Amino acid sequence: MKMKRCTTARGSRRGARGRIRRAASLVAALAAGTAVSLVPLPAAQATTGPGAQAMTGPAAQATNAPAAKDSTLVRTTAGWVRGETTAEGRQFLGIPYAQQPVGALRWKEPRPAKAWDGVRRATEFGNRCVQTASWDPGYENPSHTEDCLDVNVYAPKGQAAKQRPVMVWLHGGGLTAGAGEDIVPDTFARRTGTVVVTVNYRLGAMGFLAGEGLDGEASDGVSGNYGLLDQQAALRWVRANIGRFGGDPHRVTIAGESAGGRSVCTLLASPTARGLFRAGIVQSGAYGDCAGRERERAVTDGAAFAKKAGCPDPRTALACLRGKSAKDILAAQAGFDWGPVVGGAFLPVQPEEAYEKGTAARVPVLNGANSDEGTLFAFAQFDGQGRPLTAEQYPGALTDAYGPELGGRVLKTYPLDEYASPTHAYAAAVGDRMFACTALRMNTALAHRGPVYAYEFADRTSPPFASLRDLDTDFDFGATHVNEVQYLFKHFGLTSPLDTGQRALAKQMIQYWGSFIRGGVPRADGGPAAPDQRTRPGQVLSLRTAPAGGTTISTTVYDEHRCDLWDTVPAG
Repeated sequence: MKMKRCTTARGSRRGARGRIRRAASLVAALAAGTAVSLVPLPAAQATTGPGAQAMTGPAAQATNAPAAKDSTLVRTTAGWVRGETTAEGRQFLGIPYAQQPVGALRWKEPRPAKAWDGVRRATEFGNRCVQTASWDPGYENPSHTEDCLDVNVYAPKGQAAKQRPVMVWLHGGGLTAGAGEDIVPDTFARRTGTVVVTVNYRLGAMGFLAGEGLDGEASDGVSGNYGLLDQQAALRWVRANIGRFGGDPHRVTIAGESAGGRSVCTLLASPTARGLFRAGIVQSGAYGDCAGRERERAVTDGAAFAKKAGCPDPRTALACLRGKSAKDILAAQAGFDWGPVVGGAFLPVQPEEAYEKGTAARVPVLNGANSDEGTLFAFAQFDGQGRPLTAEQYPGALTDAYGPELGGRVLKTYPLDEYASPTHAYAAAVGDRMFACTALRMNTALAHRGPVYAYEFADRTSPPFASLRDLDTDFDFGATHVNEVQYLFKHFGLTSPLDTGQRALAKQMIQYWGSFIRGGVPRADGGPAAPDQRTRPGQVLSLRTAPAGGTTISTTVYDEHRCDLWDTVPAG
């Protein structure tokens, strides 16, 4: 069944508070040093056995191959698909790019999709991968569906004189939530003249469980990278098929926000991803310096997870886990750090080391963050719980988050008299440490191996993104985490309430992103070109509306985010 987008106010004040409480777990992870980000969750279809599911979603509908020319009819390497035309162009939804990781294929490296007969209807999104419920529109219920490895393709109408450049979007969600359908990039594709592909990939324990037994099954002897291997499988599907949708397989840009941005910076460092893309866009994805889990820790965590899931015997743990339902696996995954594992052929060294040594992919990168990343997380931790942080509580909150020594330094660096409220002071520290300063450090590291263009989304008047609207709050989120996504795409398929100035900025941002994807320096009408950090280190394209001075080049971002403090401590 096709998931319907929610376009009305989502429930009462009590319902809104409930969504905020569910989001608080993200803040707890943040305080513990775990990389987190917001993203929606799937409305579920229940699993009917220990990992084994019948195929759901769009299926092959016809028995005969088409004879007539039809722009919505495309033959992929696995079979024919029929999409549809919209006011913005053509779209093809829910196309499998790999065999579904169910039954015996759970925690196996992705394999090419099996061929189908006839024509497969590609007019509805496929299933979302296994994840809990969240506060994002349409994600009120959990998903227990493992049959989920699909892509969605958006292309402008008509035939271009030559194949169009391609952007492959990797969704956010802390690597535990979200789906390719979280953005609808049809208008972006039309305005930029590109083909856009969005991807589903395995999440949480299903995508990142490591263990000694699984190491023995991994082609490189290191398990725990299934979700990112899915992304690489999707990129191989793009290379083999995108030309039939009008895209150029040799001009592919990978892009993503939050966990999607983290995925991009991991793929930049992955030798097994070489040749699958020509550029990368990292939006708020450099948190934790994009660090992966060391193998020993990942295996230890895997054993602890197996015990929590009811499989304590190491000799039988893998078979036991494969016999558990997706619902049971999901119930046990909270409290663990799910992310890529370092040490094998997929990721031999930490991304930061690969950047600094120049061994990462030498492709152009557009990298940045938002000016008020931390307000989302601080709100969810304090004001959203009905417990705004007070001046008296502020020093203790910093000590709890950073320890007594660092907490004292943070207190001096972020004095309350410089902020609208104690929650906003706390938010500034969170955002600067986790996002702003790590993005700037990543710019410096990336400059060792190729072009890197720096930006900051700084529209502090931006409306809160869809998950924060209608929460009965006047909290000032500013340019918070995720907020820039609605300037580029229809976030959750919704139209955002941008005013005239914000629509002008959105148009400008689409031009910057589009010119980069087409192979050039990021440029836009009425704004300066984005600065290359190899020749203009520390200069950042500041994306703002005209009332705030318009888009300019800033030389003060490092100082504004107190990076002289955060560069002396681990990213966390």
